[in-house]
Amino acid sequence: MGKPLKSAWMVRSDGGKRYDDFRDLKAVGIGWTEIAEIAAQGADRKTLTKAYCSAHPETKPQSAQMAVSQVHRFVNEIQQGDLVVTYSPTTRKYLIGTVTGQSSYYPDRPNISMDISRSVDWSATEVDRDNLSVATRNTLGSIMTVFKLPEAAIHEVLAASLGEPLAPQERDEDPGVEDPLRNIEALAFERIKDQVSQLDWDDMQELVAGILRAMNYKTQVSPPGSDLGRDILASPDGFGFEQPRIVVEVKHRKGTMGSQDLRSFLGGRHKDDRGLYVSTGGFTKDARYEADRSSVPLTLWTLEELTKALLDNYEQTDSRTRALVSLRTFYAPADMG
Repeated sequence: MGKPLKSAWMVRSDGGKRYDDFRDLKAVGIGWTEIAEIAAQGADRKTLTKAYCSAHPETKPQSAQMAVSQVHRFVNEIQQGDLVVTYSPTTRKYLIGTVTGQSSYYPDRPNISMDISRSVDWSATEVDRDNLSVATRNTLGSIMTVFKLPEAAIHEVLAASLGEPLAPQERDEDPGVEDPLRNIEALAFERIKDQVSQLDWDDMQELVAGILRAMNYKTQVSPPGSDLGRDILASPDGFGFEQPRIVVEVKHRKGTMGSQDLRSFLGGRHKDDRGLYVSTGGFTKDARYEADRSSVPLTLWTLEELTKALLDNYEQTDSRTRALVSLRTFYAPADMG
């Protein structure tokens, strides 16, 4: 397996939504505003737990202990020189870096869930989730904000970052971290995203149309190679005469869509149109700004939102749509901690 590595950690605040903030600020951070300041000052677990339970009296003891454990681990167990990985559920990419600083309290960052932060020297290389083995994907799919990565998983991530993916290896579990059932929903969601991501462009277009049909719209799917300024037209009557008339663009590729892509799409819209732009590669910040200030109401779906929409409406989807992504119901205890 090569020489032993320093400790490696996954840190992803706010469910991975802070990926860009981490990269831009050259840092990793976590929230937990109610205990962030005293945690950064070195408060012990007992003090942190008491403060957390005081702020959240309805929280169960096990949940409080898990929250405090992650904060305490971020402050006390991560060391300078350790490797750190973060994940973007939007682009399905991992970013690797080296911790370069101690944890510090930043009261000006609670709105981005980075109250306690550490400086990081990020690599310029991102690793696609699709380039990792299923075992490693599952290892990296924990719902926890901060957790230690098994050596086998980080070896594979580092190899993939160099363009040298390793053969799948045995998982080296971090014993006693959590009940595996706590991860089941997050793991299943990521696996469904994997399945959706593997569709070709024609099937992706059909999947989006199928979700809209499950939402009680009738759809017209443009034939391959057409230049109608849209991929799908959805409306209550199926002709686009009745409102709302939803014009859909589907981009199924690795790259993110920018503001110019959205302007091109919006340029052909009527004032009464509603837009849906689907980009499985995500959107730039400028593109999101363009969507927010558009005079035509426009919704953006990344792979994350697309998969959520599929799950929300799966029971109402037709057989054609289910043939594209086949799912089944799984029952688990509602109270898992």
